[in-house]
Amino acid sequence: MPDTRTKLLDAALETLKKQGIAGVSARTIAAAAGVNQALVFYHFGSVGQLLAAACEHGSQQRIALYRARFAAVTSLRELLDLGRALHAEERAEGSVAALAQLLAGSQTDAELAPATTAGLNLWIGEVEQALGRVLARSPLAEFVDVPGLAKAVAAAFVGLELYEGVDAEGATQALNALEELAVLVTAMEDMGPLVRRAVRTRLRRRHS
Repeated sequence: MPDTRTKLLDAALETLKKQGIAGVSARTIAAAAGVNQALVFYHFGSVGQLLAAACEHGSQQRIALYRARFAAVTSLRELLDLGRALHAEERAEGSVAALAQLLAGSQTDAELAPATTAGLNLWIGEVEQALGRVLARSPLAEFVDVPGLAKAVAAAFVGLELYEGVDAEGATQALNALEELAVLVTAMEDMGPLVRRAVRTRLRRRHS
């Protein structure tokens, strides 16, 4: 049986998913948890602090479900396939929508911003490890800012969640474009050593 604190954390996430950041209050969260709203302030001090804790709580729970799958990725194509599956599963579960709502709320609430960043960074850490591993043998390895790319990937998937709500076909097109890019990088990995050396030389010249 969850304790009151856990009930409130789970209820805060559910309220975000169903009502958005505008519908979040001590009253709505307490109602979803089935407890007195005074307990929001007793356990967390404020609604903002509850939402901040809920963001990290939710990210930890969801990432735990995917950690083994991230660790098993050996290619960009596999990482993209996992990204597609994760996007579909998390959209159905509503957790990406909740994160998007927290990001929106963080624009005007300084209390939410660092906690939302911390929750998002948990996802970014998993993506960064996978990217670093699969790009290690690529001709692009020395030219790619893996931490920056991981942040870009995470931001893209949050953006796709919002975009899909207004243009599902456009979101699918965006995912397909990412897949084409992964195919291109994979093709470079399959090139012979002479071609790979030539690509690296050309990239170094461009980079410098």
